[in-house]
Amino acid sequence: MLRRKTTDAPRNGGTGLIDRAARRGVDRRAFLRGSGLAIGGLAAIGATGGTVAKAQQAEYPVTEGVTKVKSVCTHCSVGCTVIAEVQNGVWFGQEPGYESPFNMGAHCAKGASVREHAHGERRLKYPMKKVGGVWERISWEQAIDEVGDQLLEIKEESGPDSVYWLGSAKHNNEQAYLFRKFAAYWGTNNVDHQARICHSTTVAGVANTWGYGAMTNSYNDILNSKAIFIIGGNPAEAHPVSLLHILKSKEENAAPLIVCDPRFTRTAAHADEYVRFRPGTDVALVWGILWHIFENGWEDEEFIRTRVWGMDRIREEVARWTPDEVERVTGASSAQLERVARTLAENRPGTVIWCMGGTQHTNGNNNTRAYCILQLALGNMGIAGGGTNIFRGHDNVQGATDLGVLADTLPGYYGLTEGAWAHWARVWEEDLDWLKGNFDVLPGKGPDGGDLMMMGETGIPVSRWIDGVLEDAENLDQPNRTRAMIFWGHAPNSQTRLKEMKTAMEELDLLVVVDPYPTLTAAMNDRTDGVYLLPAATQFETYGSVTASNRSLQWREKIVEPLFESLPDHTIMAKFALKFGFADRIFRNIEVNGDEPLIEDLVREYNRGMWTIGYTGQSPERMRTHMQNQHTFDRKTLRAVGGPADGDFYGLPWPAWGTPEMNHPGTANLYDMSMPVAEGGLTFRARFGVERNGENLLAEGVATPGSEIEDGYPEFTMQMLQDLGWDADLTPYERAMIEWVSGFRDTRPGTPEVGEVEFQGERPTDYNEQVGGVNWKTDLSGGIQRVAIAHGCAPFGNAKARAVVWTFPDPVPLHREPLYTPRRDLVAEYGTYDDKKFWRVPTRYASIQEQDFSQDYPIILTSGRLVEYEGGGDETRSNPWLAELQQEMFIEINPRDAGNLGVTEGQDVWVEGPEGGRIIVKAMVTPRVGEGVAFMPFHFGGISEGRDLRENYPEGADPIVLGESTNTAQTYGYDSVTQMQETKTTLCKITAA
Repeated sequence: MLRRKTTDAPRNGGTGLIDRAARRGVDRRAFLRGSGLAIGGLAAIGATGGTVAKAQQAEYPVTEGVTKVKSVCTHCSVGCTVIAEVQNGVWFGQEPGYESPFNMGAHCAKGASVREHAHGERRLKYPMKKVGGVWERISWEQAIDEVGDQLLEIKEESGPDSVYWLGSAKHNNEQAYLFRKFAAYWGTNNVDHQARICHSTTVAGVANTWGYGAMTNSYNDILNSKAIFIIGGNPAEAHPVSLLHILKSKEENAAPLIVCDPRFTRTAAHADEYVRFRPGTDVALVWGILWHIFENGWEDEEFIRTRVWGMDRIREEVARWTPDEVERVTGASSAQLERVARTLAENRPGTVIWCMGGTQHTNGNNNTRAYCILQLALGNMGIAGGGTNIFRGHDNVQGATDLGVLADTLPGYYGLTEGAWAHWARVWEEDLDWLKGNFDVLPGKGPDGGDLMMMGETGIPVSRWIDGVLEDAENLDQPNRTRAMIFWGHAPNSQTRLKEMKTAMEELDLLVVVDPYPTLTAAMNDRTDGVYLLPAATQFETYGSVTASNRSLQWREKIVEPLFESLPDHTIMAKFALKFGFADRIFRNIEVNGDEPLIEDLVREYNRGMWTIGYTGQSPERMRTHMQNQHTFDRKTLRAVGGPADGDFYGLPWPAWGTPEMNHPGTANLYDMSMPVAEGGLTFRARFGVERNGENLLAEGVATPGSEIEDGYPEFTMQMLQDLGWDADLTPYERAMIEWVSGFRDTRPGTPEVGEVEFQGERPTDYNEQVGGVNWKTDLSGGIQRVAIAHGCAPFGNAKARAVVWTFPDPVPLHREPLYTPRRDLVAEYGTYDDKKFWRVPTRYASIQEQDFSQDYPIILTSGRLVEYEGGGDETRSNPWLAELQQEMFIEINPRDAGNLGVTEGQDVWVEGPEGGRIIVKAMVTPRVGEGVAFMPFHFGGISEGRDLRENYPEGADPIVLGESTNTAQTYGYDSVTQMQETKTTLCKITAA
């Protein structure tokens, strides 16, 4: 176990660690070079307890044969540029990217130490399997053969859905795309990744409000904000570099910073107004703010009239949330919320920022929609300085979500309908019937008692995979239970119900971990065999694109070759595809060099298919050009001024419409109607039809500059082009491709330069009807998009945002008490949902909430992040520079609660949840949390209910720091739309150990 180092040396003295090394006869320079301290900078000084002295030029500076390689940090989604210094294939130094418009020369603690992530000695070094309780080294060939044979056997006996392919937000875009395609070729939708448990409620709530479920503006655009409203987010620790943009706006614009959080966080310490409220009452709090806005007439009536549908229904619900009722439910005072409302009204445009504090609830989709509605009421959408700046967690959680590593969509959010599958089959040039044949059928479970085609059914989400193992087969909407789990870049301790997860792991036929580090998956179960560890390369040992939270794509270059026996994720996928017999089909249009699919070909393939969200204009060449010319991009607008990318927005933030040749600049701020679509402007998406109950859903009398339709309009189809007479603008190739997509033309046309493209003979009378159904999302030529934009229109239409989502359990967002609520007086009025089955599994709501646990478990338990660690923490707790900074798992307890419990600072305490999980941690007595609330970080693992699991790791691959996982004590609870886990509000009891 590490311990913090201190020194009493005077300021002009050397650091104790270095001096001790010198006294042992070790050459000082050799020690520095070998330990990494010579290039560790402030991280090294902090680690050794030393002091900062005046820098001296090295005697033998390293200059010859040094190359500098640009990559992107592999931690949070800010997208900070890392510049690696490499000599003779060794990564020996790093600098932050000073030219990057995102980090502008800054790094957080995690970013400053990423070299250790790649060079870490605690990595998995070679494939391993567990035999008789002992880890044994095996070859890649043996691993692929043995794992592949077992998976094929399970597939033969129980069907493809009995294997769960759990993907990763750590994949680059190309690997994520290939992973989802791989699952399709295997024949299952039981595929998912971390987005399910961090922002799935954001994606669902936001996409169903105005069209796309992503961050609308950018970190940089916060520099235009006149007010900053943060709820359920702690960027100072979760996304530290983002705080540079927030604080700069606060300083330069005198922008008031409002932070709403149950806990006084490091972010709240910077706030002008800190609002403490009870966990799980976000909707009530937002409606309380809106009550004052509506009461005083501070809403933007013209914006609502022209661009919002359903606000009248919101007014009715908000009217119920009088100041007294809001204070009764949330604990926030009327005077404070009136002050917040006035501040937002008087300082426009303002931005709203949230993270997992708002998403991880049983009604998380209600929370995210309430945040959106607040911005719609204020008219803060589609404007610089406004928007909803949704901070994503992992470095490519946005990209992996966009590329479809999800149980309910294909790449580009195309869904699982027959039309969506047909689209991707055309992109892949695959026989659709062959794809269908890979999937299972569930007899008698379909409509009207017919067969249920699993190809069109959402899979089990990762939040519920354990139920696929433990639930009775007859209660699952799939042919058989889950028998094999592939944990590919995923930390299990980031999920709730860890005790049940351990049981599920032990019941599996096969458990496989693919990761640079073994993760807690390798250690938390007591299996003696049937577990395989496959060493994946880090993202610094491969190359490709990664999407930051603001939708910008950045290109990583390979820094070093894969270390030890690790392999890039896409190479491992290729090995399995070969084993399963579909390598020739899945790589039909992708060059494979040895075992490695060509990244550039993967980009070009998804460019040909992801028209929905505009992942079509970002060619490898354009992305590389942006990275090589970061200095040309304005740090506020993100637009290049001069240079080879002149006029582009940095990273071509999606949608970058049309083909790469069309040179669309990307869209920095979604729904910004102040500029033409061709220059990055946009409307709200016409995704929900043109009318509802006789009411118009399209925009009223507003459009982007230069639009030839100066009013609302639906999404573009070939029929719409024909009706407008714009189809004459299509090239012969574009028309021929549209004809082929419609089924009217039998043969797929060649490239624009090759092959016969003109239609032969006279068109039949049903030509317009058949071809007219092709729309902007399925036209593989991009012609419909190109022509619509040429006429000044957005391909996806021009509609109103909808404040009421009639397809959700709560069309108007409602406050509902958490399943484990301490407020029994509120359950009758604000109760949860009825139990139901969705996403293939039965899901409990009322049957839990009807039980009163609050007497035995009186303290609300919530969780969150630390600045030092990330995700499940395995890789960061294996990093000595970070491990030294936070060596103990702890729980924050309010001083009054600690006094009543007889608990003192630093004392060991037991924390027990109502479902029986209990953990032993250190007590931190602090007023950061209010009375009756406790907080724990979620990055720890390796100790379980007091039992040290270090011996369960492969030798030398155990993290430096172990700790109990908060999710051992966390409880059941899932969002009513997405199955997002509820981690931000449950109950616990705390006792002295």
